[in-house]
Amino acid sequence: MRTLNYLEVAGWLDRSGIGTSVEHQRAALADRDVEVVTSPWEGDHPVDAVRSKLTGGRAFTDVDLVHCNMIGPGTAATIKHAQRTDTPVILHSHVTREDFRDSFRGANVVAPVLGKYLKWFYSQADLVLCPSEYTREVLQSYPIDAPIRPITNGIDLDRLTGYEEYREEYRERYDIDGMGVFAVGNVFERKGLSTFCRVAQRTDYDFTWFGTYETGPSASAAVRKWTGDPPDNVTFSGWVDDIRGAYGAGDVFMFPAKVENQGIVVLEAMACGKACVISDIPAFAEYYEDGHDCLICSSEREFVDALERLEANPDLRERLGENAKATAREHGLDRVGEQLTDIYGQLLDGNVPEAVGER
Repeated sequence: MRTLNYLEVAGWLDRSGIGTSVEHQRAALADRDVEVVTSPWEGDHPVDAVRSKLTGGRAFTDVDLVHCNMIGPGTAATIKHAQRTDTPVILHSHVTREDFRDSFRGANVVAPVLGKYLKWFYSQADLVLCPSEYTREVLQSYPIDAPIRPITNGIDLDRLTGYEEYREEYRERYDIDGMGVFAVGNVFERKGLSTFCRVAQRTDYDFTWFGTYETGPSASAAVRKWTGDPPDNVTFSGWVDDIRGAYGAGDVFMFPAKVENQGIVVLEAMACGKACVISDIPAFAEYYEDGHDCLICSSEREFVDALERLEANPDLRERLGENAKATAREHGLDRVGEQLTDIYGQLLDGNVPEAVGER
C-alpha cells in the first residue's frame, strides 16, 4: 500500500514531541510492506502543486491512505482532497485544548477557541489516533464525531544507544555533581516548570533541564521568570547537541507535568534505566506504575520526599530503573509498526479497525 504520512510545518516541529512521534511512525513503517510518502503535494511543495495544476496536472500526489499529524490549512486541504477521492483519512491527535494551555504566552486565552476548531477538525477523519486512553476521553468530551483509537507514540530504542558514553562530558559541561536530577524537552509551564524549580529550591541536588526555551514575545511569564533568574542549583541547557548526553548525565528523571498525552521523554528516560519521578496525572497513571517502574507524586513535598528516598536508597533507584527498561521495551517501534499496518489494512478494506476505544 502507498500511504501519506504528513506533518505540516515539519521544520518548526523537529525539536518537539510531535516531530519525534512522527519520526517514530515513519521508522516503524520502514520495515513493513508500506510505501510512505511525506508530502501530499505533487512536486513535494504547495507552489509546485499549483504550477502542476495550472498546466493541466494534479495538485495532490496519489496515495491509498492519508495519515496526517497536524491541524493547519495544508492538512485541511489534504483532507478535503482525500474526501473527494474517497481516500481513507486518519488524523493523529497530538494537539488538544488541554495540552495547549500553559505552553506559550496567550495560550490560555486561545485554548477555548482552539477546542472548538479541534472538534470540527478531528471530526473530518475516518479514524482518529491518539497516544492514550486519557486523550481519547478528552476528545470524546468535545465531542469528536469520529471513532478514536489509542496507540502508543512508541520509542526508538536505537536512537539512545551509547548514552552512557556521554556521562562525564555532559556532567562536566553542565557542572553536575552527586545525584543529578534532570528533565528533557521544551521548557513549558505545562510540563511542570515551576514545580521543578520550587522542588530544587527545597533540596541541595543539581537540577538540569535539557531543552530549548522561548526568550522572545511568545515566552510565558513562568518561562521568563525561571529561565531569567533560576535557583542557584538549576541549569537550563538550551539546545542539546546530542540528547544521549542528557540521559547519560542525569541520574533521576523528574517530570512534574500538569498535562501530557503520553510523554515520550518519560519512555526515553525509562529506556536508559533511569529512576523516574513523575506527576500523578491520568496519562502517566495509565502507562506507568508507582513503586514498580517509577515514583508518582501529587505535591512538591512528595517530589522532595521521593528524591530523598532515591538518594538514600541506591538499590531502589536500580530496581526502578531495571523495571523501567522493561516498560520502555513494551513501546518499541516494532509494536507501533505492527499496529499501524493493521489499522491501515483494515481501513483500506472498508472497516473501522477493531478495538477502537478499547485498551
